[in-house]
Amino acid sequence: MKKIPMRMCTGCGEMKPKRELIRVVKSPEGVISLDKTGRSPGRGAYVCPDIECLKKARKTKRIERVFETQIPEEVYEALEKELENNAE
Repeated sequence: MKKIPMRMCTGCGEMKPKRELIRVVKSPEGVISLDKTGRSPGRGAYVCPDIECLKKARKTKRIERVFETQIPEEVYEALEKELENNAE
């Protein structure tokens, strides 16, 4: 039986399989972006594909704490668009 990697959602704090979550990555150059493949190099933070989890993570600034930096508004907007597209 193969082990399923688990990650914690920064919004709700629940442990879920890595493939069910959306990864936000901070590259070694310091650029923050969405990682659709889940394989980009750099530090990652995970969010459930639920708009409420993203709002919670944004309100409590958990993603910013993970990366120890300010997150541009464009990244949050891109995440929201991604979640809206997945919901349809």
